[in-house]
Amino acid sequence: MQQQIIECVPNFSEGVDMGIIRQITDEIEKIEGVKLLDVDPGKATNRTVVTFVGAPQAVIDAAFQAIKMAAELIDMSKHKGEHPRMGATDVCPLIPISGITMEETVEYAKKLGKRVGEELNIPVYLYESAAQKPERQNLATIRAGEYEGFAEKIKDPNWAPDFGAAVFNEKSGATVIGARDFLVAYNVNLNTTSTRRANSVAFDLRENGRVKEVNGKKVLDENGVEVREPGLLKSVKAIGWFIEEYGIAQISMNLTNISITPLHIAFDTAVERAHARGMRVTGSELVGLLPLKSMLDAGKYFLEKQRRSIGVSEDEMIRIAIKSMGLDELSPFDPKKKLSNM
Repeated sequence: MQQQIIECVPNFSEGVDMGIIRQITDEIEKIEGVKLLDVDPGKATNRTVVTFVGAPQAVIDAAFQAIKMAAELIDMSKHKGEHPRMGATDVCPLIPISGITMEETVEYAKKLGKRVGEELNIPVYLYESAAQKPERQNLATIRAGEYEGFAEKIKDPNWAPDFGAAVFNEKSGATVIGARDFLVAYNVNLNTTSTRRANSVAFDLRENGRVKEVNGKKVLDENGVEVREPGLLKSVKAIGWFIEEYGIAQISMNLTNISITPLHIAFDTAVERAHARGMRVTGSELVGLLPLKSMLDAGKYFLEKQRRSIGVSEDEMIRIAIKSMGLDELSPFDPKKKLSNM
């Protein structure tokens, strides 16, 4: 029987103090049967994305200990950062990797959520495949209003947590736990500092698009619901933001199905739409890990665009992809640390 392996990618609301981040990741590494793959802190977002894998029970044990430590060390009442967030451990998704179904992974997400809610007194919401209500499938819907609006939001019976008491936890906020497919977190760099201009490109790209307007007024359907103009890229979520650390605006994307919209297509489409709006893409940034195959596919794509032979070594294919998408513009890109064989 194939060994069951799941991946966990918790996002912690601390991206500056490496001492705090290290204490959290140390809790993960203490659990036998778990392998820590990546720790990706961001100063401007004040957020760290951690990736680890292992047997399901070991993974949720490690996730619980990390969430517990984050709750002890991070005070959300003092937190500031560019990325939307509502808790010390903002989101904690479980991803089936091998030998396990999504349905089984959902049960582990519920098990983790129940333990966090009951033992740590942190309100927990289930999302994506683990969502108990249709409106809670989308993380952005749950997180709307962020930490600052959560004290009022939790009073609404419609927003009672799935686990834990419906009481605002001022220090830790709330945590969203779920089960989802693998996604790629990917940022595209622009030669502007304007969040508004970055958002204009993000709305062109993301599947959800933008609200349709005529003469500056929103268009409503017969039921009074806003009509949306879909974006160009399926299975892509995107927003624009300004990153003070780098002095640039970025298009921040989640590629939720890289079989439908691969990394290189997201990049090239962003280049085209930025150019159409008078901007230039200067490079890009990968947050967390990327399957090796995705990078090789990108290298092949850019070689073919140059009408060059694809009969090159794997290392050269990766190098072409990195340079073509400017993945090393903001910091060195180490394929050994950023690419996985998943």
